[in-house]
Amino acid sequence: MRVLIVSQYFWPEDFRINDLAQGLAERGHQVTVLTGIPNYPGGQYYPGYSAFGPRWETRGAVSVVRTPLLARGQSKGVRLALNYLSFALSSSVLGPIYLRGMPFDLIFVHEPSPITVGIPAIALKRAKRAPIMFWVLDLWPESLSATGAVRSPSILGAVEKLVRYIYRNCDRVLVSSRGFVPRVEKLGAEPGRVSWFPQWAEALYRPVDPEEAAPQRDGLPEGFRVVFAGNIGAAQGFPTIVAAAERLKGREDIHWLVLGDGRMRGWVESQVRERGLSSTVHLLGRHPMESMPGWFSLADALLLPLKRDPIFALTVPAKLQSYLACARPIIASLDGEGARIVEEAGAGLACPAEDAEALAHAVLRLRRMAAPERRAMGLRGRAYFEAHFEREMLLDRLEGWMGELVQNQKCGGRRHG
Repeated sequence: MRVLIVSQYFWPEDFRINDLAQGLAERGHQVTVLTGIPNYPGGQYYPGYSAFGPRWETRGAVSVVRTPLLARGQSKGVRLALNYLSFALSSSVLGPIYLRGMPFDLIFVHEPSPITVGIPAIALKRAKRAPIMFWVLDLWPESLSATGAVRSPSILGAVEKLVRYIYRNCDRVLVSSRGFVPRVEKLGAEPGRVSWFPQWAEALYRPVDPEEAAPQRDGLPEGFRVVFAGNIGAAQGFPTIVAAAERLKGREDIHWLVLGDGRMRGWVESQVRERGLSSTVHLLGRHPMESMPGWFSLADALLLPLKRDPIFALTVPAKLQSYLACARPIIASLDGEGARIVEEAGAGLACPAEDAEALAHAVLRLRRMAAPERRAMGLRGRAYFEAHFEREMLLDRLEGWMGELVQNQKCGGRRHG
C-alpha cells in the first residue's frame, strides 16, 4: 500500500509515530510522512532546521515532507495556538502542492494533540481520493480544559464543532484507550468505524542488565531510585510528585530521578530549591530514547503520574507500555484506565491521582518489599506487555484494518469490521 502519514510531529522528535512509519516500511509499504519542522518539546527549531526547511528528507525507507510552522516557544497561550494553526494551514495549502502527482491508497493521521492535524488530512483526502484512518491519542476539547490551557466556553465550543467535523470526515477512527470510545462516538464517529488500537513500545524497550561501566551510573545517587521519564508538563501532576518527595525528605535513601524536559521544569527546579529537596530530587534533563532501557534498569521503581481529571482517567500514558516492556515495578499515581492496567498486570502499585500522601506511602511500601518481590512485579508487567502491547501483533492488526479500508474504497463501499 501507498500510505501517507499526516503528523505534526516526526523524527527527530520522539513520538511513537516514528516507529509506526518504520514498521510499515519494513513490511513493504510505501510510506510518506507529511509533517512540520521539528521543535518539540524545547520550543526551538532543531539544529539543521529553520522555519522553512529542509522540505524533503528520508528516514530509512520513509520519505519525509515538511511544511513550515511557527515554533512553539514556551508552549503557552497564543504562541502554542499559532504553532498548531500554522501547521494546519501550511499543510492544507502546501501539502497538496508538495505531494502533487503522488498517489496514495490511504491517509493515516497521528493525533497526540492537536486535533487540528485533521484539517490538512481532510484537504488531502479530497485531493488524493484516499480514505482517512485517524488515530486518537488525546481527546479534544476535554484535554484543553483539563490542562487549563483553555477556559473560555465559546472557544471550547468551537473546538468541539471542529472535532465533530473531523470525525465525520474520517473513514475509520482508532483510539488508544478503550475509555475513549464512548466520547469519540458521541462527537460524531460512527460506532461501526471506531476501534481500540493501543500504543506499544519500540523493540529497544526490553529488560537489560545494568552494566558496571554504564554511562548512566555517572553521578547516580545510591539508594532506592524512583524514576520518571517523559514530559515535565501540566498533565503529569508534578505538584503531587514534589509534595510526596517533601513528605519523604527525611529519607535520604529514597531518590526521585526525573529524565526529561518541558514547560514546568522551571517551576519544579524552583520548588526543589525552596523546599530543600536538592539532595533527593534530581532533574537529569533529556536523554536519547535509546538510553532509556539502561536508565530503567537502574531504577527500583518507575513513576507513572497524571493529574486528576475525568479525561485523564480515560487516558493510557504512552510511557506505560515502555515501562512494562522493561520489566521494572511501576508506581501509578493516576486514576482510571492506566491504574487498572497496572493492577490487572500485577506490575506494581497504584494510588489515586494528586494524592501526595498516598504516593509517598506507595514509595515506602515498595521500598520495604524484598528485591525478589519487586522483580516478580516487573516480570509480570513484561508478560502483560507481550500479551497486549507487543509491536508486531499490533502492526498485524493495523495492517489488516488498512487493507480492509483500501479494499472498501476501491469497491466504492464502506464495510467496516
